This record gives sequence, C-alpha cells and structure tokens, in this order.
Amino acid sequence: MRYLMAIFITFGILGASFAQKQDFTKSADNDPEATKILDKVSAKYEAYKSLEAIFTLKIEIPEEPADVQKGKLMQEGEKYHVDLQEMAMICDGVENFWVHNKRNEEVQLNDIPEDDESDDMLAPQEFYNFYKSGKYVYALTNAIVEEGKPLLQIEFKPLSDESEYFKIRMTIEKKTNIVKRVKVFAKDGSKYTLDIEKVTPNKKFAATNFVFNKKKYPNVDIEDLKLD
Repeated sequence: MRYLMAIFITFGILGASFAQKQDFTKSADNDPEATKILDKVSAKYEAYKSLEAIFTLKIEIPEEPADVQKGKLMQEGEKYHVDLQEMAMICDGVENFWVHNKRNEEVQLNDIPEDDESDDMLAPQEFYNFYKSGKYVYALTNAIVEEGKPLLQIEFKPLSDESEYFKIRMTIEKKTNIVKRVKVFAKDGSKYTLDIEKVTPNKKFAATNFVFNKKKYPNVDIEDLKLD
C-alpha cells in the first residue's frame, strides 16, 4: 500500500505560512490565492481528453535506504494504467481495478473504489481535484526558482486526525500551471516524492492498455476480490 498512497495522495507540523495567517482548522480557512492557482491547474488538466505522464517516485522510510523508481501513467477519461518497476495498477473505467505485484507475481482484481471509500485518491483523475473535497486546508507558502523556472508551492493539511500523513506539498510551474512535484510527509517519518518529468496531453492509447493482460504474465496468480 505504500506505492498506492505515495502515487495518488501525492501530495505534524505545518509550515510557518499557516501559523502566520489564521487557525487553518477547516476548509473555509483556505488561502484564496492558493485556490485561484489550483483552479487553473484543475482546468488545464480537465481539458485534456487523455494524457501520458512520466514520473519518478522516491520513497524515504526512516532507517531504510531510499527507494527510487521510474514510472508511467496513461489516462483516458475514467480509465488509467500506472506502471512502476515493482507494481502496476490498471482500471478499465467500468468495473475492474487490477493491482499487479510484479515481484510476487500476484494480481488482485477489485471493484473500482467508490469516491467515498478511500482517502488515498487512487484514481488519477482525482489527483488535480482533491483540494475540492473539503478534507484539507491549504495555503500558498512559497515562491521559488528551479532551473530558471518560477515555481509556486502550496501546502495542504488533512483535516482528519486519522490521516496517515500530516502535510502535502505541491509544486506548480507558475507560467504553465503544470504540477511538477508532490511531496507527502507521513506521521511515521516517511516521505514520498512524486516528480513529474514529462506530460503529454491528448495521446491516443490502445484499449488493451486499460485491461490486465493475463497472456503477458502467464505465471501470475489472480485473486478475485470483487464483491459480485
């Protein structure tokens, strides 16, 4: 579950910007400037019919070596395919959601999670809209420059005390409204960093990209966990 959380959250102690303004204990306290930026980001990505994203996922767990993996996301409407070195997640957008553990040669077949079933935002289409859920309070905290590009940083605090993480930092390119990086700070001291290296919008994908191909992996065991 670490990869699931790291990829699609991807986002104790709050930064000073929160403390300087107001209590920031409910979604109504959200920074209006941050909302304007996030609305632009959301509108940009929602305008795409499909997209391909190349990314790097870095997982840092206390007292363990950092785990860095390259990955690719293919998304078309409600359908998506996230492919990493050790794991893949595939959704046909209708009823089936596969999680492929490549190392153990295991696949779990699940129903597609309902919107209210999980806070982990498994669906990529929720990635750019999670700020609208009312489950976070957020503020624009910093403006920086990397490789000559001006960037904006927005920090999010989950409002639920039961959340596994205490802060999310999203870094956005100011001129293009493209999400460049999301960093998640977990309560156990772990950190998850999703660096988005390249986004290709409106790319055409074969339908087979959004269904698990048993013929390609003949040795895997498929565990059917669907409710019907």
